Amino acid sequence: MSNHTVQKAGSSGRAARAAGAEAVRPAGKLPLPALLALATAVFTTSLTETLPAGVLPAMSGDLGVGEAAMGQSVTIYAVGTALTAIPLAAATAGWRRKRLLLTAVAGFAVANTVTAVSTHYPLTMAARFLAGVAAGLAWSLLAGYARRLAPVHLQGKAIAVVMTGIPVALALGVPAGTFLGAALGWRVTFLLMTVLALVLIAWIVLTVPDHPGEPRGGRAPLRRTLALPGVAAVLFVTLVLVLAHTVLYTYVAAFLDHLGMGDSTGLVLLVFGGASLVSIWFTGLHIDRRLRALTLAGTVLFAVAAGVLAVPSGNGVLVYGAALLWGLGWGGAPTLLQTAVGDAGGDAADTAQTMLVSLWNAAMAGGGVAGGLLLDLLGAGALPWSVLGLLLPVLIVVTVARTHAFPARRPRDEG
Repeated sequence: MSNHTVQKAGSSGRAARAAGAEAVRPAGKLPLPALLALATAVFTTSLTETLPAGVLPAMSGDLGVGEAAMGQSVTIYAVGTALTAIPLAAATAGWRRKRLLLTAVAGFAVANTVTAVSTHYPLTMAARFLAGVAAGLAWSLLAGYARRLAPVHLQGKAIAVVMTGIPVALALGVPAGTFLGAALGWRVTFLLMTVLALVLIAWIVLTVPDHPGEPRGGRAPLRRTLALPGVAAVLFVTLVLVLAHTVLYTYVAAFLDHLGMGDSTGLVLLVFGGASLVSIWFTGLHIDRRLRALTLAGTVLFAVAAGVLAVPSGNGVLVYGAALLWGLGWGGAPTLLQTAVGDAGGDAADTAQTMLVSLWNAAMAGGGVAGGLLLDLLGAGALPWSVLGLLLPVLIVVTVARTHAFPARRPRDEG
């Protein structure tokens, strides 16, 4: 871990956490049952966010609003996370980690149940906002929780295991939810998400070790955390990279329709999701030794994919190839960025990761708006060009920030 120090408050916070975690941190292996429970929490978070995209026509018809208005149910989820992650993380800093995680998962159960039974658009949107708040709670602790459950030399792999929930949700969860929505109704899909949350609560109770929260005054202030070498660079890369991804992913159906491949959206997303799974597996194997190389390679692969899509060819094989490269470039990004900001933050890792969560979701909300404006003003063909423009500064910052933000090798814990 990083050697940066955030004065005495951060040091005492770290010491308290280490003392409380020593009894449950394994000496040389990953606690897979616990990590898979956290991965399922990530899956629940990601699928709850993106599920409306797969059942949008049915939801809009049932609630009596247009599809554009119903699409904002995804945006308001991201807004809920972006607005509340930092203040809620500060307010609950002293809570024990297991209690906080269980509270977040219970929030998903409540929000998805209300979404499933609601017959009024405003109530549905309120439930979606609540789901976003629960996501903010979950995201602010999941990466740090994974780090504490693993020995230092396996922390990157632990985060990679937990982050598999994202590509699994995109590659399998959304298509499965879409299929079930068509077969059984969209309300059933949200009720099944409630059932999953309840099962997950029992899983967490049985398998996930508890850890103490921060002592009073132990959480590092935002401004001091942002001033730590490397933290601002990682946060900038997160903001711009997620913005680029969201601009294209949110409107990929419209872009494929522009290419005359509207009927292939599901298959293209399946290729993307499968490649993302391969990417996160590969990232988990090599992140502790090659964080910098993996971040550079992922950015370049994403840029090449955008370049292929930007040049009209009418060749479906090239589109599938671009989806493959996009997934390979993007899949490991959550793991790489969470690990990088945790290392750069050092004793202030929890605060740094909470800031990353807020920026991530702000970028998702902004990407949905920016992509929509591009679509209306310039057409679908402008989307991959905008991605290329955004990835250029990402590549520059990752290249330059070689000492603290994206080092060739992850720093080790001195203790």
